[in-house]
Amino acid sequence: MKTLYASDGSLLHLPRGPYFSDGQRRVDYVLTYSIQKPSAVRRQSSKLSDNGFFHRLRRSLSSRSSRAPLQPKEDPEVAATEQQANYHEDDKRFKREEFEQNLQEMGLELEKDEGGKIAGIGFLKIHAPWAVLCREAEIMKLKMPTKQVYEVKQGSNLVEKIRLFIHKVTDPLHPKVGPKRPEDVKSLSLPFSKEKQHLFDLSDRDKFFDSKTRSSIVSISECLILIHGLFLLIGITSLLANGVYTSAYPLHDLLFEEWASYSVFYKYQPIGLIRKYFGEKVGLYFAWLGVYTQMLIPAAIVGVIVFLYGCATVDDNIPSMEICDPRNNITMCPLCDSACSYWKLETACGTARASHLFDNPATVFFSIFMALWAVLFMEHWKRRQMRLNYVWDLTDYGMEEEDHNRAEYELRVAEKTMRQDQGAAKVGLRLESVISDDSWLSLVCLPPSFQIFITFVIAFGVILYRISIKTALHLSTYPAARSNIRATVKTTAAIINVIVIIILDEIYASIARWLTTLEVPKTDKSFEERLIFKTFILKFVNAFTPIVYLAFFRGRLVGRPGKYLYVVGSYRMEECAHAGCLMELCIQLCITMLGKQLIQNNLFEIGIPKLKKLLRKRKSELTSKQEEELHKTLKRYEKDHVLGPFVGINPEYMEMIIQFGMVTLFVASFPLAPLFALLNNIIEIRLDAKKFVLELRRPIAAKVKDIGIWYNLLRGLSKVAVIVNAFVIAFTSDFVPRLVYQYTYSPDGTMHGFVNHTLSYFNVSDFQNGTEPNPPNFNVKVCRYKDYREPPWSNTPYELSKEFWAILAVRLAFVIVFQNMVMLMSDFVDWLIPDIPKDISFQIHKEKLLMLDHFMKEEGRRRDNHNHDGYTSPSSGSASPHSRPTFHARAGW
Repeated sequence: MKTLYASDGSLLHLPRGPYFSDGQRRVDYVLTYSIQKPSAVRRQSSKLSDNGFFHRLRRSLSSRSSRAPLQPKEDPEVAATEQQANYHEDDKRFKREEFEQNLQEMGLELEKDEGGKIAGIGFLKIHAPWAVLCREAEIMKLKMPTKQVYEVKQGSNLVEKIRLFIHKVTDPLHPKVGPKRPEDVKSLSLPFSKEKQHLFDLSDRDKFFDSKTRSSIVSISECLILIHGLFLLIGITSLLANGVYTSAYPLHDLLFEEWASYSVFYKYQPIGLIRKYFGEKVGLYFAWLGVYTQMLIPAAIVGVIVFLYGCATVDDNIPSMEICDPRNNITMCPLCDSACSYWKLETACGTARASHLFDNPATVFFSIFMALWAVLFMEHWKRRQMRLNYVWDLTDYGMEEEDHNRAEYELRVAEKTMRQDQGAAKVGLRLESVISDDSWLSLVCLPPSFQIFITFVIAFGVILYRISIKTALHLSTYPAARSNIRATVKTTAAIINVIVIIILDEIYASIARWLTTLEVPKTDKSFEERLIFKTFILKFVNAFTPIVYLAFFRGRLVGRPGKYLYVVGSYRMEECAHAGCLMELCIQLCITMLGKQLIQNNLFEIGIPKLKKLLRKRKSELTSKQEEELHKTLKRYEKDHVLGPFVGINPEYMEMIIQFGMVTLFVASFPLAPLFALLNNIIEIRLDAKKFVLELRRPIAAKVKDIGIWYNLLRGLSKVAVIVNAFVIAFTSDFVPRLVYQYTYSPDGTMHGFVNHTLSYFNVSDFQNGTEPNPPNFNVKVCRYKDYREPPWSNTPYELSKEFWAILAVRLAFVIVFQNMVMLMSDFVDWLIPDIPKDISFQIHKEKLLMLDHFMKEEGRRRDNHNHDGYTSPSSGSASPHSRPTFHARAGW
C-alpha cells in the first residue's frame, strides 16, 4: 500500500487527526483485526471454501439483478452478531488479504497501522478518492445541493403564523451551531451525476461529500462481492461474524457542547447537525423524541392540576369523610382466614383519602384530554416529519428505492438449493418457497407463547406472595409489622414486579433477536419489523401484566364471606381496599415507571459503562495519570476503537414506546405519569446524546424518511388507550357507582350514605369451618363487606342484588359512550389537521418546477457550448459511472 505525500507544500493535518499518514487523505472508515504470528501451515477450514458452493450460488442467483441503489440498512457490527463461525488464524489472514485486494479493485485506498499504542490490534484505514465517491453517489442516486438556490416563502395561514411566532419567541432556546444561513433560502438538490457535475458547486471537493456520506459510500463498497454481474451484500458482515476483522466503524468528529451537555437541557436539539453527523435514521429518532418530550409539557401541567384538584377537595369528599368518621362504628369482615380478625372501617381512612387524589371527577376529564393529546401528538409528529423530509431532501426518497435481500437470506437459499437440487433442473426455484417450511413456523411461534406463559406464571407467583405475606404479617407478634400491613404488601410486591420486569426485559430482547434470526427474513426491512414486533409484544406483556391484573381482575374473583374463591389449595384470592384497587394500581404504575426509568433506562446506561471503565482500569498496570497521558497520544481511530459498539436505535425507541404506554393506557389512575415521563425524557435526551457521542462508536449513516413500524405501534397504543381508560373509569374506580347512587338511590341527591350503600351484610355464623377468626369475637354478630348482595335475612341471602345489575348496566353504557365519543373527537381532530403543512406542499411543488426549469436551461446552455466551443463531457473517455469495477469472489468466501 503506497503512501502519498503532499508535493505542493500545502499544510498537512495533525498526525493524530482522522487522516492518513500523509496528512491529506481523510480516513473514511476503519477496520480492526487481531495481530498474531501466522502458522507455517495453513489449515483448511470454513464450510464456504468449497468451489462448488459459489458455482451453485452464482447459478441460483444469475437470473436476478440489483436494479435499485443500495443503502446501508444495519450497522455491520450489529448484523454480525447474528452469525457465528470460527476460522483458523491463517484463514483469517488470507481472507483479509483477499478482501483488501477486492477493496483496492473497487478503487478504495488503504493504509495499515500495526504499530499503534494498542497492543495486538491492527488498523486498516480506508479512504474513498473523488472518483469512487462520484461513482457510488451516482449509483446510490444521492441527492446533492446544486449551485441554484431559491427563496422559501413562509405560509400565510393562521397555523403557520403561530408557528413562526413561537419560533421567534423561543429563538434563544435554539442551539447556536452550524453555519449561519438564511432560513428563507434553500439549495435546489438533484441526484448526483458525473456527466452533470457542472450543475453542482464543486468549489471545495473536500466538503462536497460530508463525513456521513463518505462513510456510507465506503460501507456499501466494502460489503459487495460481484458474482456474475450480481452484487451481493456478504462482505464485511460475514467477516466480522467470523472474526476475520474485530470491528468496523467510521470516525467521530465533535458534537458535544450544544447537544450532549447537561447544561443545555433547556434548549432545543440541533437536529440538522445530528442528521448530518449520524444520518437520517438517528436524526429522526432524536427529532421524534424531542417532539414527544415537548408535547409532554402540556400533558404534565394538566396532570398536576388534576392532582392538585384532588388535594384541594379531599377534605370535602363525603365518602372519605364517612369512612374516617368513628361514629359510624362499622365492623368489617376479616381480610384472611383464621389469622385475621374483624376490623373497623375507620382504619382505612388514610387509604380512602389518598384514593381521592386520583379517583375524582377530574380524572374523567383528564382521560378525555389525554386521548385527544395522543391524537394531537401523532398529527404534530406527522407534520414535523414531513417538514424534515423537505429540508433533508427526502420527499422523493423511497419512490425509486427497493428493499434488498439480506445476505443471510441469499446464503440460506443457496444452501437449501444445493441440498434440494444437485443438478441444474431446479435453478428457477422461487426463493420464497425455499425458505417457507411449517417446521420453522412452529419453531418460531412456540417460544414467544412460552415466554408469555412464563410472564403470567411469574405474575401469579407475585399474587401468591401478596396473599401469603399478608397472612404472615397478621400472625406476626411485632407491632411494627402489624401496623401498616396493606402499605407493606403493596410496596414490596410492586418492587418485586419491577425487578422481575427488568430482568425479563433483557432476556426477552435476546430471545426476540434469536427467533427473528431463525426465521431468515428476506429483506432488511422485514427483519427489522419482525424483530421490533416480537420484542414489543414480549416487553409489553411483561411490563403490563401486573398492571392489568390490578386494574381489571383483583377484587373481582374473590367470592364472598362464607364462600370465598381459593387457588392452589388454601390461598384465598385478594380483595381490594374499601376505596377500591385504584390506589394500588397507582402505586404499581408509579414504582414501575420510576424503576424502569431510573434503573433500566438511566442507571444501566450510566452505570454499566462506568463499571466497565473501572474494571479496565483495575486490570491495567498504568496509573490514572499515565492512562490520561496515553489517551492524549492516541490517534483518532485508536480512541474510537476502545469505545463500545453501536447496537442500533431500536432499544432507545422501545424504552420510549413502553413509556408512552404507561402515560396513555392507565392515565386515569395516575395523572402524574406525564410529569414523570417529562422529567425522565429531559435527562434521557442528553444521556442518549452523551452515549452516542462519547461512549459508542459512530454508526454508519442510514437513510430513512420516517420512523417506520414505530408509528403504527404508537397509533395502536393511542387507540387502545381510549378503551383501557374507559374500563378503568367504569370498573376500577368508583366514579360510576357514585354517579348511580347520587342520581338514583340518594334520598337528598348528595353523596351522604354512599359508603353504607356499597357495603353488604354477613352473618358470622355462616362462616365455613376453619375460616372464622381465631380466637373468635363473640361480640360480633354481623360484619360488613364491600359488594352489592342481598342481606342474610332476605329470601335470597347473599345473591347479587338489583343494585349490582343496575350499576353494571351503567358501567357498560359508560364504556360504549366514552369510547365512541372520544374516538369521534379524535377522528375529527385527525381530519381537521392536514398531514402535510400547506407551505411544505407548496414548496415541494415549486421545487419540482424549478428543478425541471433549471435542468432544461443548463442542458440548453451545455448544448450551445458543445456546438459552438467544442465542449466535451467531463466524463468522456472514462469508465461508465453507472457500473462498479468487476471482480469475482474467490474460493473460501
